[in-house]
Amino acid sequence: MFRIEDLHAGYGATPILFGVSLEVREGEAVALLGKNGMGKTTLMKTAMGFLPSWRGRIEFEGKSLTGLTPHEIARLGVGLVPENRRIFPGLTVRENLELGLSAVPRRTAALRRDRLDEVFRHFPRLSERLDQAGKTLSGGEQQMLAIGRVMMAGARLILMDEPTQGLAPALVRHIRDMIAELKRLGVTVLLVEQNARVALSVCDRGYIMEKGQIAFDGPASELRESPVTREKLGV
Repeated sequence: MFRIEDLHAGYGATPILFGVSLEVREGEAVALLGKNGMGKTTLMKTAMGFLPSWRGRIEFEGKSLTGLTPHEIARLGVGLVPENRRIFPGLTVRENLELGLSAVPRRTAALRRDRLDEVFRHFPRLSERLDQAGKTLSGGEQQMLAIGRVMMAGARLILMDEPTQGLAPALVRHIRDMIAELKRLGVTVLLVEQNARVALSVCDRGYIMEKGQIAFDGPASELRESPVTREKLGV
């Protein structure tokens, strides 16, 4: 489904990723864990085409993503829920959601209604705020909007970068349940998350990054009990 092999990347002349390899199989939720500054967000940006890869290969459903633009990658069925949400603050909730449809080649009124209905089924609060500007929403509502925008695009693989960051415990549980529901719907998820307990409670497998490399990986059930997880992440 999604494979990264020997990925090297960085900013300017500064290397951040040193030969990262990982795989996410269809229908899985996989956690990418690690302390701040270990390269997790750099990996997500490179996978989505916002940063060029220096070396290595990125594939989705057998197609190479290397060298493609973010818009081209989105049209192939990959969606990103970025760190800090990155919604458009001056646009309404409806307008932010409908931007997700820009990655869909054939947009119809029926598709638009169906996708909106699906988003509102999971996030009914957004349906109550359709005409509000994004900047007026709470942090939790903005996170719902960022996830809803990717759902509007019909992404088959969703890359989530710190979706629970700064959220109250009740909303963290809601986002966790949303990831479980995405899995049930057949959506594949790669989850970058500081909250290792939450990530490993909903994911099938996990990778731990350290200094731009994969330091450890395994089934979520093993990582939850592993002394390596406690050592690397302090959980």
